[in-house]
Amino acid sequence: MTADLKVSFEIFPPAGTVSEEALWRTVSRLEGLNPAFVSVTYGAGGSTRERSTRILDQLLSTMKLDAAAHVTCVGATRDEIDTLARSWAERGVKRIVALRGDAPDGQTKFQPHPDGYRDAVDLVAGLRRVGDFKIAVGAYPETHPDAASPEADLDNLKRKLDAGASSAITQFFFDAETYLRFRDRVSAAGITQPIIPGILPVTNFSRVVAFSERCGASVPPWMHELFEGLDEDAETRRLVAASTACELCNALKAEGVSEFHIYTLNRAELAMAICRRLGVRGDLSAAA
Repeated sequence: MTADLKVSFEIFPPAGTVSEEALWRTVSRLEGLNPAFVSVTYGAGGSTRERSTRILDQLLSTMKLDAAAHVTCVGATRDEIDTLARSWAERGVKRIVALRGDAPDGQTKFQPHPDGYRDAVDLVAGLRRVGDFKIAVGAYPETHPDAASPEADLDNLKRKLDAGASSAITQFFFDAETYLRFRDRVSAAGITQPIIPGILPVTNFSRVVAFSERCGASVPPWMHELFEGLDEDAETRRLVAASTACELCNALKAEGVSEFHIYTLNRAELAMAICRRLGVRGDLSAAA
């Protein structure tokens, strides 16, 4: 493994006992790859918050992994978020992924809570007042759908980093040039913090297409051709997904990218295949 190559993983709190058992099997396998951190997504609802916190506790205590908590501005007051962040700090959480969040179901546009943080810039500044966290924010190589323009979106990224974030993780993308062009624009804007590419292995193509339409990410024509006719062929779909994600990561690595954040969808095999192709081997006996 290249000495300066880093990978991190994103997982989400599952709803049921069987799904949670599967999650821990996944995390156990990924642990052997010595990730820089594992981030746990967060929902606006109380039960999802509780599950996220329980998973964070276990990552920190049982598996000794550096765990990053997600937090958004959705459905919570400043005091609620500050209290939550303090409780994370007391548990040993040193990293937070801070996002504005999407509009709740039934709403077409994000509206901040009347007593909440108004946006991600405000949220980052508030978290910095609470504790000495390493804060990552979101970045959008193809522009956030709510942004007035690509320039306005880039300015918003700079303001989030200036507010105290130490890095950004990108929305998923499927062409290396999409990230590389964005990296050039980021550099030209005077941003020096790491912009870590977010890598999404495609396990369900139709679902990815639908999600991409909502979040402003594009799915190139060649991907439609690759996955055409594979809806009922899971085995071939997994092989295509693995090879596509590996090619993307190696193209980025060839251009000097040394940090990758993999959206695992709580599945280990594709994330492990990507890491293997990148040269990240870790302790495979720990993942057995």
